[in-house]
Amino acid sequence: MVQVWFMDSDDSDQRLEHKREPASYLDLETLYKKTGVEYFKINADNYENDEVLKELRSKRGYTYEDQITCSEQCLPDYLNKLKAFYTEHLHTDEEIRLVLDGSGYFDVRDNEDNWLRIEVVKGDLIIIPAGIYHRFTLDSKNYIQARRYFVGEPVWVPYNRPADNMDCRKAYLEHMVQSRKA
Repeated sequence: MVQVWFMDSDDSDQRLEHKREPASYLDLETLYKKTGVEYFKINADNYENDEVLKELRSKRGYTYEDQITCSEQCLPDYLNKLKAFYTEHLHTDEEIRLVLDGSGYFDVRDNEDNWLRIEVVKGDLIIIPAGIYHRFTLDSKNYIQARRYFVGEPVWVPYNRPADNMDCRKAYLEHMVQSRKA
């Protein structure tokens, strides 16, 4: 099961857990309320036939997918890619990742600008909303293989922070305000 915790402020090796002392965990409902990040458990060994994934793809209009493997052996310009993935940024579209093998961390900002670390492992699918500041890193195992899903042709342009004037950021913040009122 996915784990989520508040991060400490130590800026040493990004691949470490970086849990606050004492550790403070969040459940998935709280993660969603604080960030809009959604989580689903998928059968990674048979994802093509997984009913939850089929329904998500249909409802959300995911029409394009590809696969990425992040490891020192498989990713060209590995160290620079890891630095780029770990730079705080946002996207104009939601980011959908299904972990097929390995593990890593997605870090997202909550409504109080704290970093929340989401540990993802095989079978975890997360949807990171458009407009949320986030970043990704491998863990100390240095390996992840994931499916990436997109609506239409892939648009994977990171906009580094600050990007508060972008429409997707404004829409995200407004959505979060409205969802807290509900």
